[in-house]
Amino acid sequence: MLDRAALILGYRFNDPELLVEALTHASSAGDRLDSNERMEFLGDAILGFVVCEYLFGQFPDFLEGDLTKIKSAVVSRRACAEISNQINLADMLNLGKGMTGRPGLPSSVAAAVFESVIAAIFLDGGIDPARRFILVHMEPIIDRTAKSAHQHNFKSVLQQYAQKNLPTNPIYALLDEKGPDHAKAFEVCVELDHQRYSSAWANSKKEAEQKAALLALTELGLAEVDPAGNVTLGELLIEGML
Repeated sequence: MLDRAALILGYRFNDPELLVEALTHASSAGDRLDSNERMEFLGDAILGFVVCEYLFGQFPDFLEGDLTKIKSAVVSRRACAEISNQINLADMLNLGKGMTGRPGLPSSVAAAVFESVIAAIFLDGGIDPARRFILVHMEPIIDRTAKSAHQHNFKSVLQQYAQKNLPTNPIYALLDEKGPDHAKAFEVCVELDHQRYSSAWANSKKEAEQKAALLALTELGLAEVDPAGNVTLGELLIEGML
C-alpha cells in the first residue's frame, strides 16, 4: 500500500499508521475515534491556511472580499471531491459493507478523505510537504477561480493595466452624492493620465468605483458590454495580467 500511496500522493510516509488512519472511513472503523474524522477536521484547517497563504502572496492587488470568494470556492466540498476523484483516493479508502458496491463515492466522503490525507502528511512530515501536496492539485483550481473573479474586479484590472502601460494610476473622484444617510447614492468617475472618463452612480462608493472602472475600460477599448450586461475583457489584457 505504501508504494501505491507514494505514487498517488507524491509522498512516502515515515509512519504508515497515519496513512491507514487517514484512509479509514467511519463505516469500517470499530470506533469512530479510529476513523479519519479527526484528521478530516485538522486537514480542513491546514487546507484553509495554505490556500489563504498562497492567495495572499499570489494576488497582492486583490481586495479582502475577492480573496475570500476565491478561498471559499477553492476549499469547497466540490473542489476537494474533484481532486480526490482525479487522483483515485477512493480506491485506497477502507469502507464498510454499507458503503461498498456503490457506483460512485459520495462527494462528502471523497472530500473528507482528501482533507484527512492532508492532515496525515502534515503530521508525518510537517507543513512543507502538506503545502506541496495541496498546491500541486489546487493551483489549477485557484487560477481558474481567480481568473473568473479578476474579470469582475474592474478596479483591479484597470489598476494593473495602468501600472503596465501608463505613467499614472487611476484616481476615483467623487462627483456627487444624493439621498438620505440610510440610502445615499454616489457618483464617481475615473481620472487616468490626465483624462476623465464617464461617471457612474451606485448605492455605495465601492460599487460606483467598480462601475466607473468598467466605463473607463470600455472607453479605452479594453472591455465590451453586451445588451444583456455581460462583460468581455480583451484576451491580451487578461493574458497579460494572470
